[in-house]
Amino acid sequence: MSVMYKFFELFTNNILTQPHFFIGLLVFIGYALLKRPLYESFAGFIKAAVGYLILGVGAGGLVVTFRPILAGLNGRFNLNAAVIDPYFGLNAANSAIESIGSTTSYMMIALLVGFGWNMLLVLFRKYTKVRTLCITGHIMIQQAATITWLVFLSFPQFRNMQGVILTGLLIGTYWAVFTNLTVEPVKDLTDGCGGFAVGHQQMFGVWLVDKLAPKIGNKDKSIDNLELPGWLAIFNDNVVATGTLMLVFFGTLMVILGAPYLREIDPSFKVSTAFPTYIITKSLKFAVYLQILMLGVRMFVAELTESFQGISETVLPGSVPAIDCAAVYSFSSPNTILFGFIFGLIGQLIAIAGLLVFKSPIMIITGFVPVFFDNATLAVFANKKGGIKAAAVLTFCSGIIQVLGGAFAAAYFKLYKFGGWHGNFDFDTLWPVIGVAINKLALPGVFITIVLMLVIPHLQYRRDTNKEEYFEVIA
Repeated sequence: MSVMYKFFELFTNNILTQPHFFIGLLVFIGYALLKRPLYESFAGFIKAAVGYLILGVGAGGLVVTFRPILAGLNGRFNLNAAVIDPYFGLNAANSAIESIGSTTSYMMIALLVGFGWNMLLVLFRKYTKVRTLCITGHIMIQQAATITWLVFLSFPQFRNMQGVILTGLLIGTYWAVFTNLTVEPVKDLTDGCGGFAVGHQQMFGVWLVDKLAPKIGNKDKSIDNLELPGWLAIFNDNVVATGTLMLVFFGTLMVILGAPYLREIDPSFKVSTAFPTYIITKSLKFAVYLQILMLGVRMFVAELTESFQGISETVLPGSVPAIDCAAVYSFSSPNTILFGFIFGLIGQLIAIAGLLVFKSPIMIITGFVPVFFDNATLAVFANKKGGIKAAAVLTFCSGIIQVLGGAFAAAYFKLYKFGGWHGNFDFDTLWPVIGVAINKLALPGVFITIVLMLVIPHLQYRRDTNKEEYFEVIA
């Protein structure tokens, strides 16, 4: 018994509480199960572990850069700022988890439980009517972190493996059910030749837009025939778009706070540094550290996703892969992508102005991922079914929802204290409702949520006019 306890203590202190080792070990085991050579398994371990360490460098840089502005807004105007972006949300959720004495490895275990539960639901698809397996690793990491925090916040008594299992069941059900909702929209978009589903941050949004677009616009009046100014193409570059957004938003905040006040609270603002230089450097550092963070995520997620995908293909042949939303962009013109970004941004800016006018205690700062990827994706589906009008109206509304839903969620789930919220469409609509339900109803809220989600595929199947084709996509 003593030997077992010592082993468990050693494993906990050196693996479980060291996320980079834990992720590397997961990849190593996954590759070994796929019968990869030992050297490939070892290489996967190294890349996954180093990737997570790089993520830590980027996250730490964001915190150091962001802290003076957060402190300034709170000290001078009693405002709390939160960036609505999944990478800022990931950093905020991890910081929140660590602030209560827990380890971010719990998030990784929850991800594994969720992935396993998603696999089980597909394995028994004859009974569950679930066809899709989410394999978009970097998205799964972000979502697992946020939902782990929601569960830990609601259940202080379950800040342990019990809470991790609850999180895994919640997130796994969400992945299975809401990726499954996107099968028909993708099938329609690709004229029946897609063979995939969307596994990103706006699956509920994709389904909703697919239903609303025909009621709003005319699909024959498509964005594909619209000519947009060529200079807008610069926003297709992630670095340019992020740097520009950060410069506009954080630059404005720093101008409002003023040079004298920022010199008082930020030791890095030297007397010899001109205010414009400080603003530009500080703003672009957000883009720098975000790129570092994203590089780390891509490194370890590439290994993790390959490991997961190989296992899923071995265990679940014929399942529908739920992949990154960018996969749908090739089924529409580049104009549609930029169109969604523009109208989503306009909606966000109007909503942010509304927060200021009505003196909201939470200040929302636009993040690149929701304003671009959410709205570009929704625009593609809206344009297919409702043309220009539907794409404009629905992405504009999406921008407003992202800000207002993000402000509510950041405040209610207390992640404004750590500077970020997930910010994508599903996390500004669906998950705030789920979070409030589990917070108010406790454990019954968790089980009611899971049961209600599992009913959805059965409703899909019942309403399918040709039930023989329901599983055709995975035949």
